[in-house]
Amino acid sequence: MPNPYAVVGLISRIDPPVSRPAVEMIREFPNGFLVELEGQPSTRLYSSEPAAGMLEILEGLRQLRTPVYLELDPDTRGINLLLIPVVSNVLRISDSPAGDVEVELEQSHARHVLRRANADAAKWLDTLRDAHAKGTPVVLTENDAHEIIDVRPHTGEVPLGQGGGGGSAEPNRKGFWHWLCCLFRCVTPKRAEEMFALCATQTCNPLTVPPPCIPFLYPDDGCWARAHEMCRLMINAGVQPKKVWIDGHLHTLTKNNPACFVDWYWHVAPTLCVRRGWFRRSEEVIDPSLFSGPVSKSAWKGVQGDPGATLTDTAASVYMRPAQTDPTYALTNNRLAFYRLQLKNRSLLPAGPPPYAFC
Repeated sequence: MPNPYAVVGLISRIDPPVSRPAVEMIREFPNGFLVELEGQPSTRLYSSEPAAGMLEILEGLRQLRTPVYLELDPDTRGINLLLIPVVSNVLRISDSPAGDVEVELEQSHARHVLRRANADAAKWLDTLRDAHAKGTPVVLTENDAHEIIDVRPHTGEVPLGQGGGGGSAEPNRKGFWHWLCCLFRCVTPKRAEEMFALCATQTCNPLTVPPPCIPFLYPDDGCWARAHEMCRLMINAGVQPKKVWIDGHLHTLTKNNPACFVDWYWHVAPTLCVRRGWFRRSEEVIDPSLFSGPVSKSAWKGVQGDPGATLTDTAASVYMRPAQTDPTYALTNNRLAFYRLQLKNRSLLPAGPPPYAFC
């Protein structure tokens, strides 16, 4: 049966309200904070070492109107564990090579694993299959290793940025006029390095995640929002980026996940046309989540663990495939805020904040 001491829902109220830095408020209110979830009994956040960070995450989720998963002490109903679920339609359910179940969500490029050894696996699999058949969203909670620990049908309004999605992007047309157009939008190698630095310096401090920083240190998910924000920065700087998407069974090494790798179904990053001579150009990828400078598409593909993966180019305006755009950056800002909270929550875990020296 599901964890009897776990609650999932939207945060309706925190009392006292979070009106000042959480570190100050935790000291001022040693008896903790009342946390009310819609349709659930109230809980409390008591003073502890991670309490200030947890309070900031709770307030952030309240403002985003997205659910929280809380595991409670059975005696005090104090919060022992906080996780941030994903609300999304189910795109695909498949068996993994290890005999477990892999779940692909419309609003996620991570591989989510349901361990068949879990006592609730059969129930959660039925919930996922039912949602997939009906085209309705679920509230899916997983641990930091992306192992599913709770699945519930979602009722009510889907949070901003967590609906829609999925599909195949329209490829760019190739030919002489495409080549000529690209030649004139190309930048020098020095300019490409400057654009990389422009994006990379926006990385978040994993403990404070001050907006509008970009959570490059949480590579697990959210690449489409990171890519769209990077394109915005570069367009404002006067260059003309595009995007490249990779699809495959991706396994990418990283120092920014405690497991030292991430598994994706797909990934996306901006590209720039770089002049390497009078008549030679190179489409180079700007991806601070994986590299320390611009790289070729082949180098970018090469680190993602699937030689058979496919690359697809699109315009910078494609926010989520097949053709969803975000001209006001409202979806982008919402998703960046969501993954900043995921990064902050990871930093509160025993392994501490990334990057991890043991990787």
